[in-house]
Amino acid sequence: MTRYTLRTDGSRRGRDGDGPGSGAGRGSGDGRPRVFTVVELVSGANRLIETNFANCWVEGEVSNLRIVSSGHAYFTLKDSQAVLPVAMWRSSLARLRFRLENGQSLRLLGRLGIYPAQGKFQLYAERAEPAGLGAMMLQLEQLKKKLAAEGLFARERKRPLPMWPRRIGVVTSPTGAAIHDILKVIRRRCPSRVLLAPAVVQGDAAPESLRRGLLRLQEAADVDVIIIGRGGGAAEDLWAFNDEALVRAIAECRVPVISAVGHEVDFSLTDHVADVRAATPSHAAELVVPDASVYRRRVGESQRRLTMAFRRRLLDERSRLDHSTHRIAACGRRLVADPRRRLTLLLRRLEAQHPRQRLAADRRALSELSQRLMAHHPRTRAVAARRRLDQLRAELEHLGQNLTRDRRVRLARAAGALDALSPLKVLERGYAVASDPKGVVITDVAQVALGDRLELKLHRGALEVEVRGTKSSG
Repeated sequence: MTRYTLRTDGSRRGRDGDGPGSGAGRGSGDGRPRVFTVVELVSGANRLIETNFANCWVEGEVSNLRIVSSGHAYFTLKDSQAVLPVAMWRSSLARLRFRLENGQSLRLLGRLGIYPAQGKFQLYAERAEPAGLGAMMLQLEQLKKKLAAEGLFARERKRPLPMWPRRIGVVTSPTGAAIHDILKVIRRRCPSRVLLAPAVVQGDAAPESLRRGLLRLQEAADVDVIIIGRGGGAAEDLWAFNDEALVRAIAECRVPVISAVGHEVDFSLTDHVADVRAATPSHAAELVVPDASVYRRRVGESQRRLTMAFRRRLLDERSRLDHSTHRIAACGRRLVADPRRRLTLLLRRLEAQHPRQRLAADRRALSELSQRLMAHHPRTRAVAARRRLDQLRAELEHLGQNLTRDRRVRLARAAGALDALSPLKVLERGYAVASDPKGVVITDVAQVALGDRLELKLHRGALEVEVRGTKSSG
C-alpha cells in the first residue's frame, strides 16, 4: 500500500515513491508551487482517511447527543484526551436494541471520513454496542437458555393475579421514582394497603438486596401479590434483574409476582420468570389494582338491573297471584253452581204449589177468557170493522194522490215543452211570419217575385206588404 504525505508547499509526494498522480502536486515548470482548490484538498485527504480507516472499531463516551427530525443521530465520542464527531444514519439507529443517551460508554463500528460541506472530520457509525457488555450479553443469553430449558419461563406455570389483593408488596428503592409512580396510580384507581420492602436496585449489592426484600414480603401473611422493579436506565443499571439467584427466588415465590423493570423496550430475566410482565411500574400498579370507578359503575348498573329484575319479578308474581285468585273464585263458583241451581228449582216448584200462586194462575186464566169473550162480542167486532174501514179509506186516498201526482208532473212538463215550441213564442221575440195570399209560408226569396203581395203575421195583428225587391242571403 502506498502512503501519501502532504507537503507544506502544496505538493504531494509518495512515501514509498511518487505513485499514480504524483506529478499533480509538483510545481509548475517555472518553479512555483501548485495551488489546490479546497475541494481537491479535502477530497484528497478524505481518500487517504477512507483508505486507511475504512472499517474500524472505536470506544468512548457519548456526549452532545442530538437526534434531528430526519431521524439521524449526531454526537461526540470522547475519552480523557480526545473527542471524535460521530454521525449515525436513521437506518443504523433503527437497528439498535437500546436508546442512545449521553454518558453511555459505547463501542462503535464505522468508517472515518471528512464531510466536505463543512470540512468536518467524523466517524460514520454503522453499529453500536455498550462497551464492556459483550461478554455479559453472551453470558446473559446462555443463562436465559438454561433457565428456559428448566421450564422457569413456561407459560403453564404463570399464575393469575388476585382480583382484590388484601395487601400489595413492592420491592424497589424507597427513594426512586418507581415507588412514587406505583403509589400515585394506586391512590387514583383504588386506595389499597401497600407494604414496601426497601432494596438496592443498582450495583453489585442489588441482587442480594432484591432477594431479601422478596423473602421478607413472603413472610407477611396478608400479601397477595408482589411488584418487583425499578425505573428506566442503561443496561448496566438494570443488570441486577438478570441475576440467576433472583430469578429462581421469583420462580419459588408463593404469591404471584409482577416484574416492572425499566421502560417498555427494556427486558430482563425477571420479566420472563414473573407471572406477569409490566411495561413500567405505573403499568404494574394498574394491573394489580382494579379501577374502583369502573366497578362502581358496574355495581350501579347491576343495582339498576337488579331493581328492574325485581320489579319485573314482582309484577309477574302479582299477575300469577291475580290469576290464581281468579281460578280459585271460578272453581268456587263451579262448586256451588249445581247446588244453587237445584235449590232455585226447588224454590220455584215450591212457590208454584203455593195456594197464592195457584189462585193467581186461575185469575190470569179468567182474565184471558174474559178478553177472548169481549173480542167476539158484536159491538167489539163492529168497532174493529169501523177502524178497518177508516184505515182502508186513508190508504185509498193516499194511493190516489200518488197515482195522479206523477201524471200531473208529466202533463206540466209536456205543456211547457209545447209552449216553448209554439210559433207565437217566436213572434213575441219580434219575429214575423210571411205568407202568400194562399197561406203558404215564405221561407226562400225564390218563392216570390217583384210586385207580389204578402201578409206579415206579427205577435199582435198582421200587415199586408208588396215586394219591391229581394236580397239573397249568399
